Amino acid sequence: MSSIEHFQVINRPVQHVYEVLTTKKGLSEIWTNDLHFINEIGAINVFRFGEGDESKIRVEELVVDKEIVWKCIESDESEWINTIISFDLKENNQKTEIIFRHTNWQDITTCYRSCNYNWAIFLYSLKQYCEEGKGMPYQKRTISDIT
Repeated sequence: MSSIEHFQVINRPVQHVYEVLTTKKGLSEIWTNDLHFINEIGAINVFRFGEGDESKIRVEELVVDKEIVWKCIESDESEWINTIISFDLKENNQKTEIIFRHTNWQDITTCYRSCNYNWAIFLYSLKQYCEEGKGMPYQKRTISDIT
């Protein structure tokens, strides 16, 4: 099994970052505007990234201000199915340290590599939104945003 892992530091307290990652408003500002999201264990949330690009992700674990775990249960990208997406959060001097993981990949493929790149953009979008009030959800991204 393969994993994608990233580390990010956000210059905001952990409570703020956790709220962004666990609310429809926050996720729509940093990931995709086209989503159905309920923040409770067992909820199945839907994230869309254009026509025919949809993933259903179940909330597995929530530990306020510390951990978020999701499991992909259905996706147009078959490689996502049964993968686990997690955020480990830790506050250090009014800054939030995030260890992001997308685990349980069956193989390293083009999809895996593309997702690795896009998760880095997601974390950059999260940082920009938390620190400056403007994220880069999928529908609003331009190449100049990330160069």
